[in-house]
Amino acid sequence: MPPLLEKLRAALGPANVLTGVDLSPFVVEGRTPAVAVFPGSGDEVATVVQQAVAAGLPIMPWGGGTAATVGATSARAGLVLALKRLDRLVEHEPGDLTATVEAGMTFDALQSALRARGQWLSLDPPDGDRATVGGIIAADASGPRRHLYGTVRDLLIGLTVVTADGAIVRGGGKVVKNVAGYDLPKLFVGAYGTLGIVVEATFKLRPLAEEERLLAVTFDRLKDCGAAVRALLASDLLPNAVEIVDAAAGASLGLGAPALLVGFDGLREQVDAEVRELAMLVAPLGGRDVTVLAPPTWPRLAALARAAVASPAAVMRARRRRGSAASAARGRPTPASAPSPGCWRPIAKRRRWRPCSPSGARARAPAAVTPRWPGRRWR
Repeated sequence: MPPLLEKLRAALGPANVLTGVDLSPFVVEGRTPAVAVFPGSGDEVATVVQQAVAAGLPIMPWGGGTAATVGATSARAGLVLALKRLDRLVEHEPGDLTATVEAGMTFDALQSALRARGQWLSLDPPDGDRATVGGIIAADASGPRRHLYGTVRDLLIGLTVVTADGAIVRGGGKVVKNVAGYDLPKLFVGAYGTLGIVVEATFKLRPLAEEERLLAVTFDRLKDCGAAVRALLASDLLPNAVEIVDAAAGASLGLGAPALLVGFDGLREQVDAEVRELAMLVAPLGGRDVTVLAPPTWPRLAALARAAVASPAAVMRARRRRGSAASAARGRPTPASAPSPGCWRPIAKRRRWRPCSPSGARARAPAAVTPRWPGRRWR
């Protein structure tokens, strides 16, 4: 490890290589990485990857850290490759409606730069003040506006990544109508950094709408919100965002009841007409109190969703605890006392479970621990 640290400091500068207590912001699920580095260019990213692979260290790409708990963390200490220094808007062509940006730029910073010239990237991922462009691509993050404008894969037209062997690969282009060959950039959308580290991306943009309005329609029952959504989607209206919130979330938004949240954008006259049509559409279904919401409402929905649903890691831990308790109640070995991980396997023809021996060979299970294969019929 010391020789690797010396190489990293020589390549990036001592200030861009962190160890010890400085690694506390990068602790995930109680696991502390061995080192965190901050490259300032795609070439430096490639250099770091090559050196880490040569040293046998696992690599964790790090943008804003908003999705760091998704998936399984490395079983041993590795290298955090943080991209916050890659934060430049490389190129913006208003005439072509395209922009090229480095992966470490935050989403809000990118939107501010584009809106100053009358355009925007039609995404609204959660935590835009911290989420970076590379992290949004890796996690395929999106928000309510995906209903009309699509997700990252619909807007991404070019990509530069560093692969596991340190090679710099470029795919796509900088024009909207680019259909030559395999669409390589879409391969990396939602890959969570497992196929390569995004260092630069090109997106297609849209002009800013003259008017955008966010509305809330409250209902007495949550299921009435669902009926209103079906009616809305079957109508001629073109909402740019649709969400449902329950009574608890509605109360935090100042609504006090289950609500259907709808967004419209376009010309002012068009938005006015759509708002009137929405009110007439939901009235027979129990909709009332059509309220105009403040623009910052949509980003708040991400926090409400996190409060309502536990993190993926917490869900997996709870499932393992429930599974261990259920196995112990049935007399089946728990994961702690089982011969080997995943030792219980289904036997299709006999519709029961059979354990493995520690060596991996099959062993006959006693009748007391041969429950039927749950939830399926095997033929």
